[in-house]
Amino acid sequence: MNTLRNFLQHTFNPVHMYCRLMDFGLDKTRARKMCSVYERYFYSVMRNA
Repeated sequence: MNTLRNFLQHTFNPVHMYCRLMDFGLDKTRARKMCSVYERYFYSVMRNA
């Protein structure tokens, strides 16, 4: 179970998401804004659950 938790924490980490968005071709500004919104509204809720 701990392995799954570590995998999910890594995959849904905002910095990891930023890197993947950049890999998909988004520009830095757009990727940063998307990750900022993601971190503020989704990641913080998931992390505290």
